[in-house]
Amino acid sequence: MKKYFLLACALGAFGVADAATVQFSSPDKKLVVTVADDGGRPTYRVSYGETLFLESSPLGLSTNIGDFSQGMVLQESSFAVSPVSGHYELPTIKRGRVDVRATKAVCPFYRDGKHIFDVVFHVSDHDVAFKYKMYPQGETLCCVVKEEATGFVLPDGTTTFLCPQVAPMGGFARTYPSYETGYTADDEMGKNGWGHGYTFPCLFRTGDKGWVLISETGVDSRYCASRLMGKDGGLYTIGFPQEGEYNGNGTACPGIALPGETPWRTITIGQTLAPIVETTIPYDVVEPLYEPSRRYVYGRGTWSWIIGGDNSMNYDEQKRYVDFAADMGYESVLVDAWWDSRVGYERIAELARYAAGKGVGLYLWYNSNGYWNDAPQGPRGRMDNMIVRRREMKWMKEAGIRGIKVDFIGSDKQQTMQLYEDILADANDYGLMVIYHGCTLPRGWERMYPNFVASEAVLASENLNFSQKSCDAEAFNACLHPFIRNTVGSMDFGGSALNKYYNAKNEPRGSRRVTSDVYALATAVLFQSPVQHFALAPNNLTDAPAWAIDFMKQVPTTWDDVRFIDGYPGKYVILARRHGDKWYVAGVNAQQETLKTEITLPMWASGTELQVYADDKELQGEVKSVKLGKKQTVKVTIPCNGGLLIVG
Repeated sequence: MKKYFLLACALGAFGVADAATVQFSSPDKKLVVTVADDGGRPTYRVSYGETLFLESSPLGLSTNIGDFSQGMVLQESSFAVSPVSGHYELPTIKRGRVDVRATKAVCPFYRDGKHIFDVVFHVSDHDVAFKYKMYPQGETLCCVVKEEATGFVLPDGTTTFLCPQVAPMGGFARTYPSYETGYTADDEMGKNGWGHGYTFPCLFRTGDKGWVLISETGVDSRYCASRLMGKDGGLYTIGFPQEGEYNGNGTACPGIALPGETPWRTITIGQTLAPIVETTIPYDVVEPLYEPSRRYVYGRGTWSWIIGGDNSMNYDEQKRYVDFAADMGYESVLVDAWWDSRVGYERIAELARYAAGKGVGLYLWYNSNGYWNDAPQGPRGRMDNMIVRRREMKWMKEAGIRGIKVDFIGSDKQQTMQLYEDILADANDYGLMVIYHGCTLPRGWERMYPNFVASEAVLASENLNFSQKSCDAEAFNACLHPFIRNTVGSMDFGGSALNKYYNAKNEPRGSRRVTSDVYALATAVLFQSPVQHFALAPNNLTDAPAWAIDFMKQVPTTWDDVRFIDGYPGKYVILARRHGDKWYVAGVNAQQETLKTEITLPMWASGTELQVYADDKELQGEVKSVKLGKKQTVKVTIPCNGGLLIVG
């Protein structure tokens, strides 16, 4: 990295300042991108207003047909800019209808008079997305991308909010990597995680200037998923999967047909956190890959495993949870691991019929594994082979199963992306929705695959069952997800527990919840996924506060709008979501000191009657009615591990 910039500076001193340069901006003219061929090396930089958020950063690729990261010429005469406008509707993301306004810029790069690739940019008012479009070279119609030079240079003084990637084939039953490591907040640059880079998305704070979120989208079977590698000098580069992933099977370097395109790399920039929380760039630049085979139904559900563990996997207990879901007015129950051996196919079909009679659908858990992990939970060997998989899905369709949860897919290789895509496409043929666990980050999949629901790709609720340490850090993590993981894709967390203890009898043993009941309700709004299987249990109908159960009976899981109100990653968060004409303001606090602040609520007219759920200093919650004043402001108090909800 230091050598790269010393070379760039030296070349600049000898006249490379005259290198070809093009510049273009967002529709509001505030976000400006500059692309150049500095010393034959493709570069770009990004500024917002008068502030440089990304310094001169490298572009280019090294392939088995040539190194196209140097010796390149930006063909200014072929540079093209055009406006982009349109809209789309998508019920599975943070905003039901999205209006897209952007600038498209095509930056052609040549070598020796030959057109090698275009860097295609999509620039909206707070987002920059770019991808490479590579062209055939003579009779060569395919290539392997060995490495990308693609990088992001952050200014000095930037701090990081990053999640380290792990080494492959470690962890439970050799299922790593699975995007389930913890974040370090406000860390310094110049690190590379645990030596393996960082998982997307990656959040940076550029001092008091603002925020930068870096991720990628549009990944399918035609490329691999990537990670971010930390270098010196503020540089982070695209890194391909590790060779050992997937038990060493499959190449770490993606192959593409020519002409062919890479996934989009995305950069969201904001002077505040609002553009980060509210961005829709992962979906703006992708298109559906197939039509839905039917109208998919989203909503709320329950699952026994989070409280009852493996011992809850029997017919009677699953039937009890179906009854509980019906009592709550929920749409589904997730039947977790071991159902194939402990309940059996015939009785699952019987359970599905019973559930359907109560207006409840079933999701069934499946192990992904063929030859890439040692996880013993069944059903095994059903999702890795197309013939077996489609036979299984045909049975599910006949039994009336609503969807599947596929677990333990520890790789980002192109071969693994093919498996994700094949499962989704086959499931759509049989009218099944898909949730992934122990998996990669979804990269635009909500729009690309109409039956995709959500992915875990986070330290989710199961960890609260596993350890007290996770319970103690619950609020800290909840104050990160709305700013990082959940900004770029639906997040299957499985939380909002109202049990005091993570066991079926709700008695003092095992891990203990330290957060409040209002906190549990708030996270049902804070965490976005169109299907949420909450960590509720039948006993909560009698041992949880009535106001909490009443709220959980009516909380929606699909949203029409989102607005950031206040917060800081790892400390506290307050945001608003709208479902129909009703707004929900939710907040939680992880700081030791009680949060006391005044928030403005312009989504409601003065005089509106609001329901406010709040905690006292002992984390005892209550609900009361408040009339919004003329200034449309409300003073709020949230203790550590507590929550806030305002509904109207």
